[in-house]
Amino acid sequence: MLHTSKFMMAQLAAIAFLGVMSPAFAQDEAALLAEAKKEGKVVFYTSYVSPQLHTAVAAGFEKKYGIPVEVLNPRASELEERIRTEQAAGRFIGDVIQHGQASITRLYRAGNVQEHGGVPNMKNMIDGQPAEPHEIGSLITAYGIMVNANLVKPEDEPKSWRDLADPKWKGKILSDDVRALGGGFAFFSAAMLEPSLGEAFHKELARNEPVFTRDVGQSERRVARGEYPIWIPQISVNVQGLKGLPVRVITPKEGVAYVRLDVGMLKGTTRPNAARLFMNYYISEEFQTVVGSAGLIPVVKGVAEKIPGDKRVFADAKLMGTIHIETQVQFLKLASEIYK
Repeated sequence: MLHTSKFMMAQLAAIAFLGVMSPAFAQDEAALLAEAKKEGKVVFYTSYVSPQLHTAVAAGFEKKYGIPVEVLNPRASELEERIRTEQAAGRFIGDVIQHGQASITRLYRAGNVQEHGGVPNMKNMIDGQPAEPHEIGSLITAYGIMVNANLVKPEDEPKSWRDLADPKWKGKILSDDVRALGGGFAFFSAAMLEPSLGEAFHKELARNEPVFTRDVGQSERRVARGEYPIWIPQISVNVQGLKGLPVRVITPKEGVAYVRLDVGMLKGTTRPNAARLFMNYYISEEFQTVVGSAGLIPVVKGVAEKIPGDKRVFADAKLMGTIHIETQVQFLKLASEIYK
């Protein structure tokens, strides 16, 4: 099952990295800016599907530092193939990558991502989400439960993930497919790592025959229209778009599943200082406020408390678990075996 020692070693390595500051980490923002300006621009590769957020970070960075940002936002699989193709041809175009935490680790082990050397704002990371030598958290997407308010009375709604295994919900749960990478698999992984749930819970839930789909946006609307009473897992960033619809979003008592999108430095960049400055800006209080206002969970201290209440989706919930590279293949196989 879970290789706990590997996670502990990773955490200890991250703590040691923060404790022993490299010259780049100790470098203040003014000195970093002076070097970054000489490099002229920064090229940002991101797989996160949020054009508005990418526009905001590029505009904010350019306004603050006067350094242009070029953004490439393809699908996750296309991004990884582009990086491998460019680097194999000796063309090192991108500077910063934003991708899932486990995915950046995989690219780092494959030699496509290099250690970033540290940035000043790393010292402000929230508890439990330390920066690592090859990647830094940039935002967190959280996942809970959504119900149709016309079909599910408050007293009957699931208060926990375990409640979804109640036989009364058989055939009535619409779910993002847990057998493929995405929000559904994040939920599967989180439940596997939660002591009170685990594999036994998934076997119970499978007996309720959840209906799998890969169309998240339409699924939310299908539940709002009454096709199904429950949708899982409900992503935090989409909650604000549900206002006015007959739905309720629930924070399960065990906590919320989550995916952390990290930033890292691509191998061979010719603009390492501009890359560090951009990564530093992404985890600044200034831009993390933008992140939090978009319905995402900020990764630096002191920001979540400043986000307006109607936009603090899952902000105070326990982060239950996420996708880890050490268990990704094992859990994908197990998900396909349990949910046939």
